[in-house]
Amino acid sequence: MNPSSWQPRIVAFFCNWCTYTAADLAGVSRLKYAANVRVIRLMCSGRVDPQFILQALASGADGVLIGGCHPGDCHYVEGNFKMLRRFELLKRLLKDLGIEPERVRLEWISAAEGEKVKRVVNEMTEALTKLGPLGLPQRFSDWDKEVAELEAEIRTEPSAVETVA
Repeated sequence: MNPSSWQPRIVAFFCNWCTYTAADLAGVSRLKYAANVRVIRLMCSGRVDPQFILQALASGADGVLIGGCHPGDCHYVEGNFKMLRRFELLKRLLKDLGIEPERVRLEWISAAEGEKVKRVVNEMTEALTKLGPLGLPQRFSDWDKEVAELEAEIRTEPSAVETVA
């Protein structure tokens, strides 16, 4: 692929009651935003498991956007607070994994904020374009090769195992 034609892939987890409705409003209003976002509708942002985010990144997404109701307006009362707690923990994990924090974003977007959906998606696309591809699937392949090489090296040098033990 030509690096100049590369576009980031974004997976978006949107709450059914607010952010997904706002995305629909943006579409109906013919607001233009980047087409490289794939939206997954969930009933509540509180249903977004950090494992979903890690799986999206591991499967080739360059970034993940989570959208939920504004605090105090959650259809399920405290779902967005649950997401906020998970998001804070996830940021620490991503940092430990060497993944830039800008690759995952949490936004509170109400059903009436179609313009905000447009702005957030475009901002995230721009930020990810500057960061470049995350490329976790390729990194996994590289890591597998490194482990195989290390294993082969250990098998050919029995003294290396003795010094470790």
